[in-house]
Amino acid sequence: MGSKLSVDDSVRVVIVGGGFGGIAAANQLKSWGVPFILVDMRDAFHHNVAALRASVDSNIAPKTFISYSITFGDSFRQAKVVSIDLDRQHVLLHDGEELSFSHLILATGSDGPFPGKFNCIVDRQSAIQTYEDMVKEVQKAPRLVVVGGGSAGVEMAAEIKTEYPAKEVTLIHSKMALADVELLPCVRQTVKEILIQKGVHILLSERVSNLPMLTLNKFKENMTVKTDKGTEIATDMVILCTGIKINSSAYSSAFHDKLASDGALKVNEHLQVEGYENIYAIGDCAHVKEPKLAYHAGLHANVVVTNIINSLMQKPLKTYKPGSLTFLLSMGKNDGVGQINGYYVGWLIVTLIKSRGLFISKSWKEMGQRMPC
Repeated sequence: MGSKLSVDDSVRVVIVGGGFGGIAAANQLKSWGVPFILVDMRDAFHHNVAALRASVDSNIAPKTFISYSITFGDSFRQAKVVSIDLDRQHVLLHDGEELSFSHLILATGSDGPFPGKFNCIVDRQSAIQTYEDMVKEVQKAPRLVVVGGGSAGVEMAAEIKTEYPAKEVTLIHSKMALADVELLPCVRQTVKEILIQKGVHILLSERVSNLPMLTLNKFKENMTVKTDKGTEIATDMVILCTGIKINSSAYSSAFHDKLASDGALKVNEHLQVEGYENIYAIGDCAHVKEPKLAYHAGLHANVVVTNIINSLMQKPLKTYKPGSLTFLLSMGKNDGVGQINGYYVGWLIVTLIKSRGLFISKSWKEMGQRMPC
């Protein structure tokens, strides 16, 4: 990269979604000089790898939202995509504006409960304030229950106990083993041991039965969380870390026959949506047999931008092949566990690579901006 590509006025790439894959694709297209429009409902990139820490530490939230317009200027639109017209090659926005495209990159990511996810039409300052308000609620609550023991749930419980060791934290998980099924058994066991060492109470193979009756993310004294096994836990705050789903609302109607069972788009080895040479899917919304990770979204973006450039230059397309799993779990600022290329890595390596800084500075560098102190 580095050289600019000469293209005619008919070329315009529309990127739907400004998550990790979306900004990686936008930056690469920018460096090639290929016209593009990045669309996202927020006005700032959300570095959600640090979202859980931002909900317990008031210094973090301002560092997790990075302005799109400063980086991409007029190539950014703050809007929600409501539909895609495949015949006319237009993307329709919620305010009625239509964007024409020669190539389309769908990078809509996934959705789920706050604080792990934050997908709504909002400005940067309001988003930061929402997390800072959450910190105040956590500080008020002597007892907290975290619902869901996947990667988000175990990291959330660890963040609370690291920042506030005196608080009573209970983690409820509906399965027998914590964290994600793709992880090595020894990694999942270490996650459990770290939480026990931190003083987290763990309930496994139990499901919360009265979730609709509970107030989430707010301090409320003496709530009772009930499980399907008859267990009752008195608590002052409940945080939900389950129910992550593919964010398919922008494309589900246009591509109803190309959807996998989870709502992701079926793609070929070039990450093209099946049946379309000029439409690609990256990140969580691409149906690829690998965990949904920011790291993978970046790899997808590299392949897709290369393929758009190669198609314009009549060169062969690049193939995406999932590799051995790299998956790091941050268990607070000074602990963690995971695997790199399928091999177990312990707290020291994970802390140095991820847990201390959560890759925040990397996103500011990628966006070409100076991180606030």
